[in-house]
Amino acid sequence: MKDFAGKIAVITGGGTGMGRELARQLVAEGCNVAMCDVSAEAMAETKRLCEVEKLPQGLRITTHVADVSIEDHYKRFRDELVEQQATDKIHLLFNNAGIGGGGSLFTNTREQWERTFNICWGGVYLGVRTFLPLLVKADEAHIVNTSSVNGFWASVGMGVSHTAYSAAKFAVKGFTEAMINDLRLNAPHVKCSVVMPGHIGTSIVSNSRKVQNGADQLNPDELRQARQRLQGQGIDVAGMSDADIQQLALDRARIFHDEAPTSAAAAAKIILNGVKADRWRILVGDDAHLLDERVRKTPEQAYTPEFYQGIVAATGWKVG
Repeated sequence: MKDFAGKIAVITGGGTGMGRELARQLVAEGCNVAMCDVSAEAMAETKRLCEVEKLPQGLRITTHVADVSIEDHYKRFRDELVEQQATDKIHLLFNNAGIGGGGSLFTNTREQWERTFNICWGGVYLGVRTFLPLLVKADEAHIVNTSSVNGFWASVGMGVSHTAYSAAKFAVKGFTEAMINDLRLNAPHVKCSVVMPGHIGTSIVSNSRKVQNGADQLNPDELRQARQRLQGQGIDVAGMSDADIQQLALDRARIFHDEAPTSAAAAAKIILNGVKADRWRILVGDDAHLLDERVRKTPEQAYTPEFYQGIVAATGWKVG
């Protein structure tokens, strides 16, 4: 797919981050966009940003409230898209929505763990299931599933458990790779790519708390886990109040967004260029390329403190 003009793209998680930037860049190239998110307000802002420049006549941007872990929401999204975009086919599917949290089988609840897993993995699976018939009807189509560097390296540092997100992203990677041959055998005009970003400047840290807790505040379990993570980093937390820990968590979310080595806009450009180049494997960010190289070189060392410290030293990561 060499250009996106006149095509129809579906984007999940279109309210913020990479989803928002994918929408903006696709619209700028003349692509119709249907996005979903749990936040109508965030999507309204994405749509406003897309419309800052006068849209070409007839170009359509539609927004749809949906939780990607719920199949009925997806079906409603699909039906609304068919009506509002006046189409029976789509050309691009970006399964982008995701959250963090629920990292530990010990210190998180089952509900928190499965919330993360069901969005990050279930959202991709249900997205493909729901929209595959519309993709097959197009003359050419492309599925883009967002995994992560955590789809080949299940860690963000020694002081924090990261099982739900990593398990989901490994599943997304394996699923997409298996789809290459499934599509080749059954729908060869449909292609797929797995995207594996490193540290991208998005609001995933704060958004994840809002989805998990309903507010951008740490609950008691998360306060305890934050203390554990800080202790794992060698920080004395004995004299810190809960308010101090909460402020550090807010600072961490800000730093994750503001001091990332790759912006969401740059990430979206890399992804779209990868689709145009028909690449099935799209690493996003220099840190993703470095981590991929080092995990492949010394897989048995990938979960040692020395390995992680080497990654931090080489990339300047501030994510653990």
